[in-house]
Amino acid sequence: MTLERIIRGCKKADKNAQQELYAKYKDLLFGICRRYIKNTEDAEDVFVEAFYKIFKKIDGFKGEGSFEGWMKRIMINESLMHLRKKKVFHLSIESDNVQVQFQPTIIGDMHYKDILNVLNHLPTGYRTIFNLYVIEGYKHREIAEELGISINTSKSQLILAKKRLKELLKKKLNYKFGS
Repeated sequence: MTLERIIRGCKKADKNAQQELYAKYKDLLFGICRRYIKNTEDAEDVFVEAFYKIFKKIDGFKGEGSFEGWMKRIMINESLMHLRKKKVFHLSIESDNVQVQFQPTIIGDMHYKDILNVLNHLPTGYRTIFNLYVIEGYKHREIAEELGISINTSKSQLILAKKRLKELLKKKLNYKFGS
């Protein structure tokens, strides 16, 4: 079944179309939840809630832009709402002069589970900012608005996340980074 037919079927609440959509995107979308939410059970709860919203709001998708991008946005928003409820964004560090050199060349040699494991060792704020900025491509202004933090907090959390990632990767892989 084509994606267009799946979407049309989901708009009519067709169970077969919903099952196909779920089967086609569950791994990708659950991966997004896991990048933001450390605890697997919490990530599963957020994933289920977000998929429910996808099915409930699918009539709102008008075919403009990427359907996959639309679903990803719902997963990200649900993940961020979960984190906001837990109030994990209280740290505020103003740090304009911190310089960290980060060389992501080893990422290509790592498996997805290894990367997720390293990201899970970051504090929630660092991990969230890193995901939004590096992986999702958000700007610091957008992150600040989305999370209710200052732009400088977003920037400093990213710098500190990169620094912590560098330390974790050094330990995990005995990788030699430039000074």
